[in-house]
Amino acid sequence: MELSSMLEHVAEELRLARAAGGMSQTALAEALAYSGALVAKVETCERRPGLDFARRCDAVFGTDGRFERIQRRISRETVVPWFRDWPGIEAEATALRWFEPLCVPGLLQTEGYARALLSGGGLFAPEEVEQQVTTRLDRQSVLTRDRPPLLTFVVDEHVLRRRVGGPEVVREQLRHLVKVGAALPRVRIHVVPLSAGAYPGINGPFVIATPPHGEDVVYQEGQLHAQVIDRADHVRQMVEVWESIRGEALSHQQSLDLMTEVAETWT
Repeated sequence: MELSSMLEHVAEELRLARAAGGMSQTALAEALAYSGALVAKVETCERRPGLDFARRCDAVFGTDGRFERIQRRISRETVVPWFRDWPGIEAEATALRWFEPLCVPGLLQTEGYARALLSGGGLFAPEEVEQQVTTRLDRQSVLTRDRPPLLTFVVDEHVLRRRVGGPEVVREQLRHLVKVGAALPRVRIHVVPLSAGAYPGINGPFVIATPPHGEDVVYQEGQLHAQVIDRADHVRQMVEVWESIRGEALSHQQSLDLMTEVAETWT
């Protein structure tokens, strides 16, 4: 059975079970201790259910493992290639572990840096650039919301030394990183120094998100596509990669000191 058909199957089973129990989406969300938005997305095939979600459905409806069995069949698929799912996951997460070897992570970018990055290469029309800049900056509200997630960023030192939009743009960006890292207690920024040589991070960027309920998921973005990975064995492997990368990085304070030092070289 194709992934789309399996998602339709679980959505139909959820709607039928909810109707049989005389429950609204809001009432079901309360019973599951999940958001109403998530229940709605599962019922419209926009989000695959996690194992914890499925088990709670079985408990609420008394369905003797039916939802868990369906969920395990879905999870045999490796990835869900929908970026539209990621902003919701990012916004709801209680923790984000973000590694970037090439550029400043989106949640930490200044407007000037984001615009220069998106304008580079001329791939987007000016109006598309401005739309993406606005979207990227809007996402940064997660940093200062009530009860913000625990945010840990690791970047390669090359990120600090890459010319993006000119010296003044990079200098402003690095000073912004130092300001955010010093002012927000739930934000930690670490730099892997050039002296680390070859390490697992050179294989590419990724983010590990911890949702309010259920298991971690991994987000990986490529040139032409992005994917959300929630297969347990793949997530475990990426957590191991994260721990290895984090072990190569400087402490938070050492990293802020290095960013301050490098900022002054961009004149």
